[in-house]
Amino acid sequence: MPVTPFHFGLGAALHGAAPRHLSFLAFCAANVLIDVESVWNLLRGQPQVHAFFHTYVGATLAGLATAALSGLWRRWRLGQPLPPPYRRSLLLGALLGAWSHVMLDSIMHTDIRPLAPFSESNALFRLIALPELHLILLGLGMLGGMAAWLRRLQEGDR
Repeated sequence: MPVTPFHFGLGAALHGAAPRHLSFLAFCAANVLIDVESVWNLLRGQPQVHAFFHTYVGATLAGLATAALSGLWRRWRLGQPLPPPYRRSLLLGALLGAWSHVMLDSIMHTDIRPLAPFSESNALFRLIALPELHLILLGLGMLGGMAAWLRRLQEGDR
């Protein structure tokens, strides 16, 4: 299923652990951008739904594009350049979002070749059963949500 929210659970946990160092929105945006190609391929009836952006090469490009576009949008919206820590947060969030997307989808989908063009293999396929993987990602999302909630409570005490 393209654009699955399960991918966001890992991003929520990472953001919960390091909120100033990782942009959760960039993480999610990179995930969605990668799946735009899958939706397009589904609509066109292509035999390989998960193609170029579901490789680490393609995901890296998608992550870089997400970080750049997010930074430009934010700069346009605020009317000022982004400070370096925020740029790093965008870049880290987008790249981790893109790379984790390929890793997670490699476990789930048989048509993914994550190491293409260097290899046609997918050693991660069915490494973990899908119900267990979904539970892990759901649990990570809940941990990330709890971390955000606790942080807000703590900041409210200041």
